[in-house]
Amino acid sequence: MTGWLTRHPATLIEEAKLHRKAVLDRCPELASAAELTSSFAEMLTTLSGDRLPEWITEPTDASLPGISSFATGLNSEFNAVTAGLTTDWNSGPVEGAANRIKMLKRQMFGCAGFALLRKRVLLAP
Repeated sequence: MTGWLTRHPATLIEEAKLHRKAVLDRCPELASAAELTSSFAEMLTTLSGDRLPEWITEPTDASLPGISSFATGLNSEFNAVTAGLTTDWNSGPVEGAANRIKMLKRQMFGCAGFALLRKRVLLAP
């Protein structure tokens, strides 16, 4: 069910679309959560952070515990979240490099010192 809610509905096969619709028809709270999730995902992909204040009020009005607490957290860091949703700048490449180095370090835990770690980081593709 989580996969049905977090993926774009157009990417689902017909059978999954029918099952998703049947479940959402039976549970209005889940249907509301699915709508809020997809509208937030659309804001992320289209970089339309100007719609954030409207989106924050929707989960609060729907009184869905998990999503409303998420919206409250977004509201507490409103300026940073709006900037993240409106600019096309991101730290993805830097985070990817940091995660790669951490993975190499974990693989070698207790096996070697800094010199070998340095060689693996510099020579790894």
